[in-house]
Amino acid sequence: MKVSVEDVSTVKKVLAVEIPQDQIARALDDAYRTLKKKARVRGFRPGKAPRSVLERLYRKDVHSDVATRLMQESLPGALQDLKLDIVGSPDVDLPELDASAPYTFKATVEIRPEIEPIDFKGLKLKKTLYKVSDEEIDVQIQMLQKNLARREPISGVRPLKKEDYALVDYEGFKDGKPFAETQKTENFMLKVGQGLITDSFDEQLVGMTPGESREFTVSFAQDYKNPKLAGHEIVFRVTLNEILQEVLPPVDDEFAKKLGNYESLEEVKKEIRDNLEQGYVKRTEQELNEQAFAALIEKTSFELPEALVNYELDGIVSDTERSFARQNLKMQDVGLSRESIAEKYRDVAEKQVRRHLILGKIIDQEKLELTDQELEDGYAEMAEAFHQPVEEIKKYYRSNPDKVAPFKHALLEKKAVRLIFDSSTIEDVAPGDAAVTEKDSAAAP
Repeated sequence: MKVSVEDVSTVKKVLAVEIPQDQIARALDDAYRTLKKKARVRGFRPGKAPRSVLERLYRKDVHSDVATRLMQESLPGALQDLKLDIVGSPDVDLPELDASAPYTFKATVEIRPEIEPIDFKGLKLKKTLYKVSDEEIDVQIQMLQKNLARREPISGVRPLKKEDYALVDYEGFKDGKPFAETQKTENFMLKVGQGLITDSFDEQLVGMTPGESREFTVSFAQDYKNPKLAGHEIVFRVTLNEILQEVLPPVDDEFAKKLGNYESLEEVKKEIRDNLEQGYVKRTEQELNEQAFAALIEKTSFELPEALVNYELDGIVSDTERSFARQNLKMQDVGLSRESIAEKYRDVAEKQVRRHLILGKIIDQEKLELTDQELEDGYAEMAEAFHQPVEEIKKYYRSNPDKVAPFKHALLEKKAVRLIFDSSTIEDVAPGDAAVTEKDSAAAP
């Protein structure tokens, strides 16, 4: 077997694997002997059909099967001999097999890029010191207040206005006929001005009084959230049944008790403050990450294998699908597709791949390893995130040994990130004092 390599790029190679003619002949002999035992050919007893007849009837299938088998037997050895760090699956081109000549097939493979040693020390980063304000806590309280709000009929008779809640019956017509997507609906509640159907629909309701009916036309935009209504003009017949107003509960200790396991309003405020502070901790860490990796990506040049980018994109698309599924929706329901999501987030995927490759290089470069305690801490952190006992997390990994290596590598990446931060100069700044931008970060020495 002969193997030659053509360099398409630093991360893409084309292997030409040549198999000797005598090996092909033996493989074909074996294939026809096996076929002879199994083939049922009219005019011949089982196992007695001549090879010439079998070749006439089955040549194409036999040659294809033999070519595939020879590739499967030879390619792994060729890759191992070349010591290539393959990512993804080889793209194999199998030409038609000729029994009278050596057989050559080609395999295009992508490899992990070779990255020069990374100088990650001395980055200049800015850490924004966020502080929870009383105004932020008040906003959260107001949101909770709205969750406990009641909707009560207004007293007296007056026209419907913006911010009111309207209880309506409606039906939509297209070309004078009922339209399936706007079928007759009774006692539908909407907040006027919120644009639940469209803004123009709400505008047409303003000024109506209970018992009044109106007919008006609504033009749905081409990019409307429901593709089945997009671009259509629908004539609506609407009757206002009732006007309701939102009544907010007073913010006091009784309000706190209605929210759950709280005895006082101060307890609620304390938990809100704690949650906001935790959010700021995560935000600060994310900003430091973005600055550090913008700088490292700027100073570290290497090509990306498409296989790794596509793998990252598949993860992003799958996460998007799961997000819609939790809302009992499909991406197609809002006019999205796997292709459009992949195109939109390609830059994000490429940056994520660069980040992982840079961290992998630092792990190898600095010979980072996990201590037993760091592994235990990793299990404990995951247990807390999933609200499970630590032993259940360990049991999962014992039952899924193929998941252990990725889990450990993720912990090593976190260790590498901490090393980057520990080796950087971090300046504390107040919010708004110094805008943190990717351009500024990338320019850091």
